[in-house]
Amino acid sequence: MDKKSNAFLETEPVGKLMLRYAVPCVISLLVAALYNIVDQIFIANADYLGSYGNAANTVVFPLTVVALAIAVMIGDGCCAFVSISLGSNNRDAAHRSIGSAVLLCVASGLVLTAVYLVFQEPILTMFGGRVNEETFCQAREYFFWITLGVPFYMFG
Repeated sequence: MDKKSNAFLETEPVGKLMLRYAVPCVISLLVAALYNIVDQIFIANADYLGSYGNAANTVVFPLTVVALAIAVMIGDGCCAFVSISLGSNNRDAAHRSIGSAVLLCVASGLVLTAVYLVFQEPILTMFGGRVNEETFCQAREYFFWITLGVPFYMFG
């Protein structure tokens, strides 16, 4: 990367740079939050699920937030290190850190999936899934399918 291509980072006002880089991040977080809202609307309109389906979704949703938090932690740490490395003209360290972050994200997604599957019942109980048997049955089924998608969700 030549110095000229990154010159705008040195010359643009901080406010303009914040808008340029913060807006896509805010939009992505809003889309992630809309996932739960849209999910709840579809579940509420399904006659065969009723309020038990919404309760099951509410019990399982925090587990996706935990996965997202771990993925964002890895991604933000990697971005900070890449910025520092590129600022000190150490491209090799930047490239290695990206590979390490991808590997860490995939590995932590697989470990989190295994932990979720092994401790499924205690986790669902801790998050309120035992309020009644119908909610627990639906939460367990929803939990299983969401858990299988955790590594893909974290990598994305």
